Amino acid sequence: MAQRPFQIVRCHASGVQAVAADTRHTFARHTHDQFGIGVIVRGAQKSASGRGMVEAGPGHTITVNPGEVHDGMPIGDAGRAWRMLYFDPWVVADAMLDVSEGRTHRYEFTRPVMHQPQFAQHFLALYSAMTAAEAGHADTLREALLLTLLAGAAPSDASIETRVPVPAGIARARSRIDDDPTAPLTLAELAQDCGLSRFQLIRAFSRATGLTPHAYLMQRRILGARRLIAQGVPLAQAAAASGFADQSHMTRLFVRNYGISPSLYASACAA
Repeated sequence: MAQRPFQIVRCHASGVQAVAADTRHTFARHTHDQFGIGVIVRGAQKSASGRGMVEAGPGHTITVNPGEVHDGMPIGDAGRAWRMLYFDPWVVADAMLDVSEGRTHRYEFTRPVMHQPQFAQHFLALYSAMTAAEAGHADTLREALLLTLLAGAAPSDASIETRVPVPAGIARARSRIDDDPTAPLTLAELAQDCGLSRFQLIRAFSRATGLTPHAYLMQRRILGARRLIAQGVPLAQAAAASGFADQSHMTRLFVRNYGISPSLYASACAA
């Protein structure tokens, strides 16, 4: 039987999702609500990230932060394969309190690609510990590997970039979408809230977030649908509850973003 291009692998830790992928799929710009870290095990890809366009090949570590806009396309015709772990923000926050000896729970990956073989091997050891069939009792090992991994990827104070603050009006528009992604907002309403024209809003919102207001709204909806599907909610119900006009609209966006259909994702989560 042919291997599926995406597999959600059973994981022995709450708040963590393990994915094994081998695909030629080109991903549209999208976001996750989790921290992601993984290793390319075959082939290569290029992708937009919060720090510009990057390329990654075999043995390279790749990372993404919650809400960071990114995409991905293979380099060459053979596609690429990777192993990835996605961490709910509370998992990383809890670990960082330990790593920083109580000074902070904040964390951010500042390098979307890392070319460090030893670090990649450390990640693969963590991935194996998270997914090994006999690993149900190995909590101590998983915790130790995760803490060491995050400490190794943490930026030094000197390398942290000073981010340009999001303009107040754009932050207000983004918060309005975040508060209720299912609401039927119009561009005119958001522009009026910001005191901008519709074109000014599109330009300023895109500059601040990497997405147009409409694309950002769709991302919030598809993330909501993904959470519901993972919880076992029927697809049609998940689509309606997330603000989509119909299931087919949700499916098209889901496949474009994640390279897998909602039905396959539901089956993988239930396995």
